[in-house]
Amino acid sequence: MSLSQQLPSPATVAVLPARKGRRQTEQRRAVFDALMAKADHPTAVEVFMRVKGRLPSISLATVYNCLDTLVECGVVRMVHRDREPSRFCANLQDHAHFFCTNCGSVTDLPLRKPFEASSLWDLPEGVSVLQQDTTFRGLCGSCSASKGGVVAPETGGMVGGDAEAGGAASAAV
Repeated sequence: MSLSQQLPSPATVAVLPARKGRRQTEQRRAVFDALMAKADHPTAVEVFMRVKGRLPSISLATVYNCLDTLVECGVVRMVHRDREPSRFCANLQDHAHFFCTNCGSVTDLPLRKPFEASSLWDLPEGVSVLQQDTTFRGLCGSCSASKGGVVAPETGGMVGGDAEAGGAASAAV
Protein backbone atom coordinates (compact mmCIF):
# COMPACT_ATOMS: atom_id res chain seq x y z
CA MET A 1 0.00 0.00 0.00
CA SER A 2 1.42 3.39 -0.96
CA LEU A 3 1.78 6.22 1.53
CA SER A 4 -0.92 8.23 -0.22
CA GLN A 5 -3.37 5.35 0.32
CA GLN A 6 -2.54 5.31 4.05
CA LEU A 7 -3.04 9.04 4.67
CA PRO A 8 -6.41 10.75 5.12
CA SER A 9 -7.71 12.63 2.13
CA PRO A 10 -8.20 16.42 2.19
CA ALA A 11 -11.96 15.79 1.96
CA THR A 12 -11.80 13.66 5.12
CA VAL A 13 -9.98 16.42 6.95
CA ALA A 14 -12.64 18.92 5.93
CA VAL A 15 -15.54 16.71 7.08
CA LEU A 16 -14.33 15.12 10.33
CA PRO A 17 -13.94 18.29 12.40
CA ALA A 18 -17.48 19.30 11.37
CA ARG A 19 -18.82 15.97 12.65
CA LYS A 20 -17.29 16.80 16.03
CA GLY A 21 -18.85 20.26 16.04
CA ARG A 22 -15.66 21.98 14.86
CA ARG A 23 -15.30 24.02 11.72
CA GLN A 24 -12.42 23.74 9.29
CA THR A 25 -10.20 26.77 9.74
CA GLU A 26 -7.34 28.10 7.67
CA GLN A 27 -4.99 27.32 10.56
CA ARG A 28 -6.16 23.70 10.88
CA ARG A 29 -5.84 23.25 7.15
CA ALA A 30 -2.29 24.66 7.16
CA VAL A 31 -1.28 22.40 10.07
CA PHE A 32 -2.73 19.36 8.32
CA ASP A 33 -1.02 20.30 5.04
CA ALA A 34 2.30 20.57 6.89
CA LEU A 35 1.84 17.04 8.22
CA MET A 36 0.90 15.71 4.79
CA ALA A 37 3.80 17.41 2.99
CA LYS A 38 6.41 15.23 4.70
CA ALA A 39 5.66 12.00 6.58
CA ASP A 40 8.46 12.43 9.12
CA HIS A 41 6.45 12.52 12.37
CA PRO A 42 7.18 16.15 13.31
CA THR A 43 6.84 17.67 16.77
CA ALA A 44 4.45 20.58 17.32
CA VAL A 45 7.38 23.00 17.16
CA GLU A 46 8.48 21.54 13.81
CA VAL A 47 4.91 21.87 12.48
CA PHE A 48 4.87 25.46 13.74
CA MET A 49 8.10 26.26 11.86
CA ARG A 50 6.65 24.77 8.65
CA VAL A 51 3.34 26.63 8.93
CA LYS A 52 4.90 29.97 9.94
CA GLY A 53 5.97 30.65 6.33
CA ARG A 54 2.39 30.20 5.07
CA LEU A 55 0.68 31.93 8.01
CA PRO A 56 3.17 34.36 9.59
CA SER A 57 0.74 35.41 12.33
CA ILE A 58 0.08 31.86 13.62
CA SER A 59 1.20 31.18 17.19
CA LEU A 60 2.66 28.02 18.67
CA ALA A 61 -0.40 27.76 20.94
CA THR A 62 -2.65 27.77 17.86
CA VAL A 63 -0.59 24.98 16.30
CA TYR A 64 -0.93 22.93 19.51
CA ASN A 65 -4.70 23.56 19.52
CA CYS A 66 -4.99 22.57 15.85
CA LEU A 67 -3.02 19.38 16.43
CA ASP A 68 -5.18 18.54 19.47
CA THR A 69 -8.31 19.00 17.36
CA LEU A 70 -6.95 16.87 14.50
CA VAL A 71 -6.06 14.11 16.99
CA GLU A 72 -9.48 14.38 18.68
CA CYS A 73 -11.20 14.11 15.28
CA GLY A 74 -9.18 11.03 14.37
CA VAL A 75 -7.37 12.62 11.42
CA VAL A 76 -3.91 12.47 13.03
CA ARG A 77 -2.31 10.23 15.65
CA MET A 78 -0.03 11.32 18.45
CA VAL A 79 3.21 9.31 18.72
CA HIS A 80 5.11 9.18 22.00
CA ARG A 81 8.67 8.13 22.68
CA ASP A 82 9.84 8.08 26.26
CA ARG A 83 10.12 11.65 27.60
CA GLU A 84 10.56 13.33 24.23
CA PRO A 85 8.03 15.80 22.81
CA SER A 86 4.99 14.20 21.18
CA ARG A 87 5.18 13.68 17.45
CA PHE A 88 2.30 13.55 14.99
CA CYS A 89 1.50 10.93 12.38
CA ALA A 90 -1.08 11.29 9.60
CA ASN A 91 -0.90 7.58 8.69
CA LEU A 92 -4.18 6.14 9.99
CA GLN A 93 -3.58 2.54 8.93
CA ASP A 94 -2.48 0.00 11.53
CA HIS A 95 1.29 0.20 11.70
CA ALA A 96 4.21 0.21 14.09
CA HIS A 97 6.91 2.83 14.50
CA PHE A 98 10.68 2.39 14.28
CA PHE A 99 12.69 4.92 16.31
CA CYS A 100 16.36 5.34 15.37
CA THR A 101 18.31 5.64 18.62
CA ASN A 102 21.12 7.46 16.82
CA CYS A 103 19.57 10.14 14.57
CA GLY A 104 16.08 10.27 16.12
CA SER A 105 14.18 9.50 12.90
CA VAL A 106 10.75 7.87 13.12
CA THR A 107 9.64 5.49 10.38
CA ASP A 108 6.24 3.87 9.79
CA LEU A 109 6.32 0.08 9.61
CA PRO A 110 3.22 -1.21 7.78
CA LEU A 111 1.74 -4.55 8.78
CA ARG A 112 2.16 -7.39 6.34
CA LYS A 113 -1.25 -8.69 7.33
CA PRO A 114 -3.85 -7.63 9.90
CA PHE A 115 -3.93 -9.50 13.20
CA GLU A 116 -5.71 -9.52 16.53
CA ALA A 117 -3.63 -8.48 19.54
CA SER A 118 -4.64 -11.70 21.30
CA SER A 119 -2.91 -13.72 18.58
CA LEU A 120 0.47 -12.24 19.61
CA TRP A 121 0.10 -11.38 23.30
CA ASP A 122 -1.37 -13.24 26.24
CA LEU A 123 -3.98 -10.66 27.22
CA PRO A 124 -5.88 -10.82 30.51
CA GLU A 125 -9.31 -12.38 30.19
CA GLY A 126 -12.10 -9.96 29.38
CA VAL A 127 -9.98 -7.06 28.12
CA SER A 128 -10.97 -5.20 25.00
CA VAL A 129 -8.09 -3.68 22.99
CA LEU A 130 -9.11 -0.28 21.62
CA GLN A 131 -5.71 0.82 20.37
CA GLN A 132 -2.37 -0.86 19.97
CA ASP A 133 0.95 0.97 19.80
CA THR A 134 3.99 -1.09 18.85
CA THR A 135 7.44 0.43 18.83
CA PHE A 136 10.79 -0.82 17.60
CA ARG A 137 14.07 0.85 18.52
CA GLY A 138 17.44 0.47 16.84
CA LEU A 139 19.45 2.00 14.04
CA CYS A 140 17.86 3.14 10.79
CA GLY A 141 19.45 1.96 7.54
CA SER A 142 21.65 5.05 7.19
CA CYS A 143 22.92 4.97 10.77
CA SER A 144 23.39 1.20 10.71
CA ALA A 145 25.49 1.47 7.55
CA SER A 146 27.64 4.26 9.01
CA LYS A 147 28.20 2.33 12.27
CA GLY A 148 28.78 -1.04 10.61
CA GLY A 149 25.58 -2.59 11.99
CA VAL A 150 26.57 -2.14 15.66
CA VAL A 151 23.89 -1.05 18.12
CA ALA A 152 24.92 0.30 21.50
CA PRO A 153 24.21 -2.27 24.27
CA GLU A 154 22.28 0.27 26.38
CA THR A 155 19.53 0.38 23.72
CA GLY A 156 18.83 -3.31 24.25
CA GLY A 157 19.70 -4.08 20.66
CA MET A 158 21.89 -6.65 18.99
CA VAL A 159 25.53 -6.17 18.06
CA GLY A 160 26.83 -7.09 14.62
CA GLY A 161 23.78 -6.33 12.48
CA ASP A 162 21.50 -9.22 13.48
CA ALA A 163 18.37 -9.70 11.37
CA GLU A 164 16.14 -8.60 14.24
CA ALA A 165 16.40 -4.94 13.22
CA GLY A 166 18.77 -4.31 16.11
CA GLY A 167 16.14 -3.04 18.49
CA ALA A 168 13.82 -3.80 21.30
CA ALA A 169 10.11 -4.05 20.69
CA SER A 170 7.54 -2.78 23.13
CA ALA A 171 3.80 -2.57 23.05
CA ALA A 172 1.39 -0.40 24.96
CA VAL A 173 -2.30 -1.17 24.94
